[in-house]
Amino acid sequence: MRSPAVSIAPGVWRIPTFAHDLVNTFAFVDDDGQVTLVDAGTKSAPKRIVAGLRQLGSAPSEVTRIIATHAHGDHVGGLSNLRGRTSAPVAVHERDAAYVREGKGPVLDRSTIGGRLFRHGPGATPTTVEEELVDGQVVEVGGGLRVVHTPGHTPGHVALLHEPTGVLVTGDAIWNMFSRRSWPIASFCTDHALNEKTAHVLGELDYEVAAFTHGPEIRDGAREAVRGFLRKKAVVS
Repeated sequence: MRSPAVSIAPGVWRIPTFAHDLVNTFAFVDDDGQVTLVDAGTKSAPKRIVAGLRQLGSAPSEVTRIIATHAHGDHVGGLSNLRGRTSAPVAVHERDAAYVREGKGPVLDRSTIGGRLFRHGPGATPTTVEEELVDGQVVEVGGGLRVVHTPGHTPGHVALLHEPTGVLVTGDAIWNMFSRRSWPIASFCTDHALNEKTAHVLGELDYEVAAFTHGPEIRDGAREAVRGFLRKKAVVS
């Protein structure tokens, strides 16, 4: 039986919320037991997130912040439910905050068929956002979680770098489904060309573990694996 939570670094856990690690939430646990969750998965995810918290010896009452990497339904679909279970404040980049508050999916790329057919992606239950994040901000999580704004997938998409443990949460800038790096599907993006442009930042950061919201983490040679993908896609020279 698969574990409901997987340790990827000291105090950092991946909580799979869908089969085959296709969708993940992350838990950062401070020395005092306080938990910050990154992403809330789909509408059905909170049950698995609570099971994951139980696996690492925690509970919803110990969650003190929920950060969303962006406003897509597979990342904020469970946010309203999870906020209700935990009473934790929600943090989203300033450019995606309105989508979360209104329960509206971000605008889709009009150069794609999907973007032309559907102006916005699927929404989610409107949820209060207490904190609007900005690029370069260091959130007080286990010694510091740095916000890296990588727009394109959505206007306010962010990656998160936990420098004390060397864990990078890529969000949807890059997928690793079935351990194969790829770009997110173009029609899911607000501007897929911009996503490919801004993702090069992930090859310039220093980290030991690349943690993907879609797919399993890379623990060995993570930075070079990401840089290799970016070179192959001609984003990094």
